[in-house]
Amino acid sequence: MRGKHGRRKPMAEINVVPYIDVTLVLLIIFMITTPMLQTGVEVDLPKAESAMVEQKDGEPPIVISIKAQGEYYINVDGQNDERIEPDVINDRVALALSSKPGTQVLISADKGIEYGTVVTVMAALKNAGVPTVGLMTKPEDQ
Repeated sequence: MRGKHGRRKPMAEINVVPYIDVTLVLLIIFMITTPMLQTGVEVDLPKAESAMVEQKDGEPPIVISIKAQGEYYINVDGQNDERIEPDVINDRVALALSSKPGTQVLISADKGIEYGTVVTVMAALKNAGVPTVGLMTKPEDQ
């Protein structure tokens, strides 16, 4: 390996083992953290405060109402609100969607209701097979 004058020849090889080790560690980190990032609830929010909801085929939407006292109501036929327990929302909406697929689902909550309560209802609707959930609002002048 020594040349004429006792000097070493330069090596033309690159040691790739450290690069492979770093790549493997990064791959493991991304594999572990990626499922943790996908635990959200998809929501379609209106673009404007007072945007009107268009009804599909004249069908009234399913409306889940949460009153300030913590009472839950469901309106499936567009005429009367029926009191419902929170743990039954999933089954009731799934039943309504099985007879009328594609029906819009809206949540109408009092402004004093905690954010976590609304998110819990949205998660129950997601489990019932609702692809998108709308949130009802009132215009500022009302």
